[in-house]
Amino acid sequence: MWQRSRASHNARSGALGLVCALGLGLGLSGCIGYDGDFDRGYVADQRTMDQVKIGATTKPEALALMGTPSTTSTVGGDAWYYIGQKMQRSLAFLPATMTDQNVIALYFDKGGKVERIANYGLKDGQVFDFVSRTTPTGGSEPNFLTNMFKNLLRFS
Repeated sequence: MWQRSRASHNARSGALGLVCALGLGLGLSGCIGYDGDFDRGYVADQRTMDQVKIGATTKPEALALMGTPSTTSTVGGDAWYYIGQKMQRSLAFLPATMTDQNVIALYFDKGGKVERIANYGLKDGQVFDFVSRTTPTGGSEPNFLTNMFKNLLRFS
């Protein structure tokens, strides 16, 4: 009788171990092949950007092409900012970290037409315009963009 009880106990322990192993395997299988890279915010499309013409595209046309801006500025001129971030998460349940960030800025003249387009990003820790290949200096725009990048980095 004692042998039979021990055999059934061993069988139950083996079955319980198998169920636990299967449950753990199924739970972790969601992490295998997990691609933790994703975009947050505005994703720049070169074809769309090519349709925005300096001196010809109006605000309503820019809105139809680009969509609603992430934020706007009326200080020191009229500008729309489209903010995008590249995020990475190593596992599904871990917090995401930002790996890259860019801001596409559309500047409008007094007539409401696109005056200038800039694509700001971070290069060596400085705000950098990828269109003109320059780092903006002076005025209120660099301070605004620098503060925007710092604040986005802080709350991500």
